[in-house]
Amino acid sequence: MKYSICNELFKDWKLEDVFDYLSKLGYHGIEIAPFTLAEDVRYLDKRYRRTLSEMSSIYGVEIVGLHWLLVSPKGLHINHPDESIRRKTLEYMKALIDFNHDIGGRVLVFGSPKQRNILEGVSKERAWKFTVEFFKETSRYAEDRSSIIAFEPLARHLTNFINTVTEALKLVKDVNEEAFRIILDVYSMTDEGRPYSEIIKEANGFLVHFHANDTNKLGPGFGEADYKDIREGLLAIGYNGFLSVEVFDTSPGIEKIATESIRFLRKIFEG
Repeated sequence: MKYSICNELFKDWKLEDVFDYLSKLGYHGIEIAPFTLAEDVRYLDKRYRRTLSEMSSIYGVEIVGLHWLLVSPKGLHINHPDESIRRKTLEYMKALIDFNHDIGGRVLVFGSPKQRNILEGVSKERAWKFTVEFFKETSRYAEDRSSIIAFEPLARHLTNFINTVTEALKLVKDVNEEAFRIILDVYSMTDEGRPYSEIIKEANGFLVHFHANDTNKLGPGFGEADYKDIREGLLAIGYNGFLSVEVFDTSPGIEKIATESIRFLRKIFEG
């Protein structure tokens, strides 16, 4: 397995210091939330993008890709009934795909719970139609730029739209594009109330990325998630991508989370 971690954990750290620190801890990659770099990535010029790519090479820490895609700029939504908003969102998604390609990333993790919620007055069927159209166009754009969009089923308290791997797989099959696949997240998988290995095996053939966290919003090993069962599921389907640490609670401290997360993952998957 390869281990990465999401950059928003490091808050006000200089990005070069993050690369250096991750390299020393033994992480293979970093996953970047674009809103931590700029409100709109279209303002990040070629020089800045080249610098990010160079940092990755210098420190030997691969830029895995992007996540938290639509946090900014404000007003984005993939299945809004207003066509102009959907078009604005689609154009920004394409800008993110370009940015991801320029900095050497491959995966774009699509979680964005608020920007995919079914809005009041919009039927699920209509929202589904808009969503399929959105990902058909953006996935084709991503494929032309050697990128892949990974859709993330999220817990019910986070979003009212696509909460299980079964629903996510239906979306992937309806979009029917090679560059549109699935990511699973331990925290959200817990909400399904069934064995992690069962969920993982259901995603066989479509799983391209994995968020390693725990039941309490902390890093892997900080909560009650059964990582032996997770390991069994991932090995059963031959998963060989990144295990990317994503946390939502930094109260134990940045260094503690980063250090103990990779130590725990190595113990589970290499011990």
